[in-house]
Amino acid sequence: MVSCVMAGGVRGIESFLVRVEADISEGMPVFELVGYLGNEVKEARERVKTALKNTGVMLPVKHLTVNLAPADIRKAGTGYDMPVAAAILHAMKRIPTESIESTLFAGELLLSGEFTGISGILPIVLNARKEGLKRCIVPRENAKEASVVDGISIYGVGDLTELTAFLSGELSLSPEPLYEAETDTAVPEADLCYVNGQKIVRRGIEIAAAGMHNILMVGPPGAGKSMIAKCIPTILPPLSREECLEVSSIYSVAGALNRKKCLMTNRPFMAPHHTVTEIGMTGGGISMRPGCISMAHRGVLFLDEMPEFSRNALETLRQPMEDGKVSITRVRGSLSYPAEFMLAGAMNPCPCGAYPDLNRCSCKKSEIKRYTDRLSKPLLDRIDLCINVEKLEYKEMFTREENESSASVRKRVCAAQRIQQERFKDSPGVFFNSRMRAADIRKFCVLGEEEEGYLYGMAEGLGISARMYHKVLKVARTIADLAGLPAISKDCLTEALFYSKRNF
Repeated sequence: MVSCVMAGGVRGIESFLVRVEADISEGMPVFELVGYLGNEVKEARERVKTALKNTGVMLPVKHLTVNLAPADIRKAGTGYDMPVAAAILHAMKRIPTESIESTLFAGELLLSGEFTGISGILPIVLNARKEGLKRCIVPRENAKEASVVDGISIYGVGDLTELTAFLSGELSLSPEPLYEAETDTAVPEADLCYVNGQKIVRRGIEIAAAGMHNILMVGPPGAGKSMIAKCIPTILPPLSREECLEVSSIYSVAGALNRKKCLMTNRPFMAPHHTVTEIGMTGGGISMRPGCISMAHRGVLFLDEMPEFSRNALETLRQPMEDGKVSITRVRGSLSYPAEFMLAGAMNPCPCGAYPDLNRCSCKKSEIKRYTDRLSKPLLDRIDLCINVEKLEYKEMFTREENESSASVRKRVCAAQRIQQERFKDSPGVFFNSRMRAADIRKFCVLGEEEEGYLYGMAEGLGISARMYHKVLKVARTIADLAGLPAISKDCLTEALFYSKRNF
């Protein structure tokens, strides 16, 4: 008799169904596991065999074959232990057929017969619901995370004995209640109300957040660049339910999802160290896990001291910044991870950080040029706003004046993004001004005669390239949205040109 149970595999953050078939027949007493398997899946044979023995189930002295279909897709991970065990138990007639119908199994087995949690359970359950399955049986450790998905029943089990008793009807289990994300009432550590002075920078990050523009802050050490960057997620709109599930799926696959708080409700803020490798940035490796770029999806990727990052790590940002996804090709296969992030970079104006204060700066012009040239022109061309962060005066540091809070700025950012959502409702793949293509710019950034003449004169004087011309129009469109203006004004263009100019 051939038994069949459903399991789930993960490629990138997408899941696919796997049919786990078990057949017991006469012949040499061998346990064969087939179906284009990774090493950890091949090892499931010994884990399942030993776990069954330790829970009082002896395999028959017959030829046992377990197949994981489709056989042309590589299976990796430890989540196939439970479905393999369930398929064998059904083939041995230990559990009835109706107990495995429309059910997905996922979980890793210990030799004692206990189940332990796995990474990537969220996309597996989301796909099970999409495919019309009615319930998922997972390790108790994963039950809360899986219960984030509505419309499908989740059952958590502790060991093989409990699983067998539940499927055979000897034990009754209640489905895990639907997980409801708690409202985060804690006061954020980073808030613009704690940032004194820096009016130009505050305005710059507001524009960047409103249009999801990439931003670079240049200034001396201690000017507040890192503190201001950490405030950016607090002025971005809250994640929608779909975005929460999308971001949580990435963290689930990466094994970085908090098991106590199973749904990512805050915008991600990734700040990798400057020693991060190319693979650490893009993702990949043996397990093809997502990297920093994808972990910042729907949030902010902050690179402090950008010139200190390796050239290769920085250049990997170029394609994701354009396409909103990162494509990884390795020997084990190719896959794509989403990467719709906002880049926030920070750097010193020179190696010592004191330039242009020549009384304190001892760097030679050649050293300064070599330092700033670590950021390639193609990468800088993809950064819409460049802001000089001035050193704070002492009177600004110790002022007791109340600063505008992140919550207040967020209201204006949300209003500007609602305008953009309405504007781009018929433009597939475009949600923010920063993502406008040439056709969108021509359609939505129409200038009046006076504004066009002004921009033409400025472009000639400043030697603006075609890419920078489009960049200025995108930023100006965002500034107009923040002001609630239907058209781009001359003032919007002036401010956009101010933020587009690089002083290095």
